[in-house]
Order: sequence, then structure tokens, then C-alpha cells
Amino acid sequence: MTEKGKYRVCGALAGTVNGLFGGGGGIPLVFLLRSWAKLSDKTALATCVAVIFPFCLVSVLVYAFRGALPLGEALPYFLGGLAGGWIGGRLFKDVPNTWLKRIFALFLLYGAVRYLL
Repeated sequence: MTEKGKYRVCGALAGTVNGLFGGGGGIPLVFLLRSWAKLSDKTALATCVAVIFPFCLVSVLVYAFRGALPLGEALPYFLGGLAGGWIGGRLFKDVPNTWLKRIFALFLLYGAVRYLL
């Protein structure tokens, strides 16, 4: 597969996961950016955020047009997410790669256990 083909597969997979589950498209994208695109950990994570942003916008529009988006319930999370995104972005360059991997893995494990139970 060509490099552009790999990138398209990565984007399609991330967009599908994001649209299907309402988020989470970045999880497979980070792994694919690291393995296929050979990006460093921090570059893969930062690229993932940039790529996922438009996917999230498209998903929000689809949900809104289908009447599945309760704006009143979503707004407080949006405002908190903006603050958290700003804080995380500021801390990102100062956190060592090893700790980023550990925190990410713990987050995934916590989410998996909560979701299964």
C-alpha cells in the first residue's frame, strides 16, 4: 500500500470510529500514526488532535441534524472540555513521553473496565 493509501486508511478508520461511537477515533489513529507514519509519540498525539478536530465537527453536525444532540446537556461538557484542552495543551510539552504513554494506557484501561461493567 502506498503512503497516501495508508494515510487515507488511517483517516477513514479514525473517522468511522469517531462517528460510530461519538468519539474515540484518536485511539486507533495514534497507534497507526506511530506504526505506519513512523511519527514520534508526541508528534503522533499532536497530529491526532489536529486530525480528529474536523471529524468531531462533522459528527456533531450529523448528530445535530438527526436530532440526537441535546445541546443543553452538552454545553457544560463543552465548556469544561475547552478549559481541559487548554490546560492539557500547555502541559503537553513538559510531560515526558514515558508518562504520556502510562497515563494514556491507564485512561484506556479505566475506560475499558467501566464500559464493560
